[in-house]
Amino acid sequence: MPRLLRNLIGLAGFFLLWEGAVQTGLVRREFIPPPSVVLSSLAELLGDVSFLRDVIATMLAWLIALGIAVVVAIPAGLLLGSIPPLQVATRAIVEFLRPIPPVALIPLVILIVGGGPEAKITLAVYASVWPILFNTVYAMAEIDPVLTETAKSFGTSKSRMLTSVALPHAAPFVFTGIRMSAAIALIVIVSTEFVAGASRGIGNFVLEASEGGGRRDLVLAGTVVAGIIGYLINEGLERTGRRLFAWSEVRTEVVK
Repeated sequence: MPRLLRNLIGLAGFFLLWEGAVQTGLVRREFIPPPSVVLSSLAELLGDVSFLRDVIATMLAWLIALGIAVVVAIPAGLLLGSIPPLQVATRAIVEFLRPIPPVALIPLVILIVGGGPEAKITLAVYASVWPILFNTVYAMAEIDPVLTETAKSFGTSKSRMLTSVALPHAAPFVFTGIRMSAAIALIVIVSTEFVAGASRGIGNFVLEASEGGGRRDLVLAGTVVAGIIGYLINEGLERTGRRLFAWSEVRTEVVK
């Protein structure tokens, strides 16, 4: 059975359980509307220009944040992985910064860069840099010494070693880091839009829908859209990774 079909069957089963729990009174409709209502609201939202602008704002911020994280983390990971003393010297500051939740930095980031889209992009970059950085450093440490010694025996220069030996070896690990960071960046952007009250975005839409009378069907519809986007991003990157790195045994592994 194709993987996509199995995923859809699992999703349909979840919606059936949800619908049954509400219809039988196990879950109160006032708190959680049934999926039949939520999906109907979602269909209406897909024709709402204002909501589509919110989705575009979130996706644009996600794309910019992930791009910046890739540009920053890969060279930094290659540098730290190539120079062990530098990696040791920076370990304390990295381990100090990495566990700090991005949401805890919202007041500081708003103070520094303002409350516009820059805030959610900055926080998403901060959160998504680490998986790419650590996967790159890990990949550099896992290079087979036989490969490097063989290259050295042929007089290969350091720059050639980097492009012909290190980067091809590290690529599957780095791509896995990018796939992890893609999900993290989306979570942080939507969370920041919700907590900090951005002018546009899915998080802002959910926040406005939950205020006043509380249109819970719209709140859940916005949440479902965020989940669908996250699923499509991960599925797309996973398929791309399998196609690009079919030769690698680590293409689906996650380095923690």
